[in-house]
Amino acid sequence: MQHSKESGGLSGLRRRLAAQPGADLPFLVLILTLVVFGLIMLGSASWAVGLYRRGDAYAYLRPQLLFAAVGLAAMMAASRVDYHIYHKLAWPMLGLSLVLLVVVLFMPEYNGCKRWIVLPGLGTLQPSEIAKFSVVLVFSHIIALNQSRMGSFSVGVLPFAAILGVVAVLMLLEPHLSGTLLILAIGAVLMFVGGTGLRWFGLAGAGGLTAISLALILLPDLVPYATDRLSSWLDPFADPLGDGHQTIQSLYAIGSGGATGLGLGNSRQKHLYVPEPQNDFIFSILCEELGFVGALMVLLLFFLLLWRGMVIAVRAPDKFGALLVVGFVVQVCLQAVLNIAVVTNTIPNTGISLPFFSSGGTSLMMLLGEMGIVLSVSRQGSQDRY
Repeated sequence: MQHSKESGGLSGLRRRLAAQPGADLPFLVLILTLVVFGLIMLGSASWAVGLYRRGDAYAYLRPQLLFAAVGLAAMMAASRVDYHIYHKLAWPMLGLSLVLLVVVLFMPEYNGCKRWIVLPGLGTLQPSEIAKFSVVLVFSHIIALNQSRMGSFSVGVLPFAAILGVVAVLMLLEPHLSGTLLILAIGAVLMFVGGTGLRWFGLAGAGGLTAISLALILLPDLVPYATDRLSSWLDPFADPLGDGHQTIQSLYAIGSGGATGLGLGNSRQKHLYVPEPQNDFIFSILCEELGFVGALMVLLLFFLLLWRGMVIAVRAPDKFGALLVVGFVVQVCLQAVLNIAVVTNTIPNTGISLPFFSSGGTSLMMLLGEMGIVLSVSRQGSQDRY
């Protein structure tokens, strides 16, 4: 009898899942394409540094494959969950991210920064990735509950400024300038879309400049850090073996790729010339191997992701769903733009990864989980349309 009930329960669950509207297929195809493309490029860009440094050509690809599998499973599971549950999780997730941002300050330094929490036997955890997710959740939560009052300072500015201020200070202590700028930009986009009065953005800009000035005064270690990055950006050849080395080698890789590249796997700069070819500077290896055509393919994929995300946001059944989609999709695309700008020396080197391509388990799994929430919104938007 019990076995019969269990079978009936499983059958009922299958019927309910089958009855759900389908997720947005173009968006899903774009995500899967980015994941596969990213894994192929990571395998090509990382085998040399993995072999030289760790004696294993697959030292970076192997765990990334595992993280991708777990992340895709999480994405599909999240796409089946009603996204309104994140109303209840917004503040707990923000609290967790703040705790992790404090804990990471007591971790060992890597390349002069404290951005990773070491988990014995499991690898590392990057709290800034969880902070991005949490900021999108809590901002969307606050805005959705206060839509009619977003024009006032007390509701449309003050709580958001307080949250961003605390997160920004903790991330600057790592220091993580690029992550800080990205979170501030995501917050500003959500406030704008959410209805914060335009007159407050000028005040917010002035407040931001004041906060940065105070940070430079109160956190003196940031001054030489920022100064060195700015100097190497303006003239990387002034210190070709020091701060300018990574940028110079990146530009050599991009330039040698030409129109169609040297061919997949044929990069020369990944043989310990470009530092971190498997991480922040993987785009330079992509340009060297696939050329201008390959670079355009990457840009097109992220542009299509942004476009399709905005379509899903417009069709979302409520403000909360629309804000979640805007926050997550803008985060991905803005991070990609910043990474490519750094690699091409358009902006100073700030140490930011290329979504779906750079090595990093926390980043990949969080990204895929976020994309699962976007797909969940698309399901309900599709249901409301029909």
